[in-house]
Amino acid sequence: MSAGRAVLLVGSARPPGTGNSEALGTYLLARLAEGGMQTEVFHVHRCQRAEKERALFDAVDGADLFVLSTPLYVDALPYLVTRCCERMAACRAEQPKDRRTRLVAMVNCGFPEAVHTETALEMCRVFARQAGFVWAGGLGLGGGEAIGRKPLEEAGGVTRHVRQGLDLAAEALVADQTVPEEAQALFARQMVPSRVYTTLGDIGWLRTARKKGTLRRLWDRPLG
Repeated sequence: MSAGRAVLLVGSARPPGTGNSEALGTYLLARLAEGGMQTEVFHVHRCQRAEKERALFDAVDGADLFVLSTPLYVDALPYLVTRCCERMAACRAEQPKDRRTRLVAMVNCGFPEAVHTETALEMCRVFARQAGFVWAGGLGLGGGEAIGRKPLEEAGGVTRHVRQGLDLAAEALVADQTVPEEAQALFARQMVPSRVYTTLGDIGWLRTARKKGTLRRLWDRPLG
């Protein structure tokens, strides 16, 4: 017997199978399926045409759980995600739903600290209220690039705590509960030390400058 239906919206514009947001979302969906839930996946960049958007909205309207997994863009949600949320909220306001659909959001960023995702997660919580969803919790992840754009199970030990957090979240969601604080803490645990992140970032800038022939001009001060 099914424990309900879950719909995942991947907020990354990367091709299917190549994004970290998709890796996180599909891992959670797999755990939900193990708990008896039926699952379906949509990609936001493929829902721009009216018929595709309608299919997404109809699927969400018929779901018990709506999962949004998205990258962070400039401290907030990507434009396509924001646009989709605004249109979904407007559509649901015109046609109020009797079904109790829960919303859980996952936001990952390239910075090592998960704190950078807090504004975007708050945007998701506000969206849940305005669109008539039941807020089931938010999960913020720093250092998302450590996933390597591959299935989470293949990302190695660096994502072990991320998987543990999602396992706990899935158990709670299947049981019609909100995401527990322990799951949020595990998910948000820093994967890459800040000093390592900045060192690798500096190396990346130096390599790019050398490739572009501007290595000796990095410290120029043209404005004084």
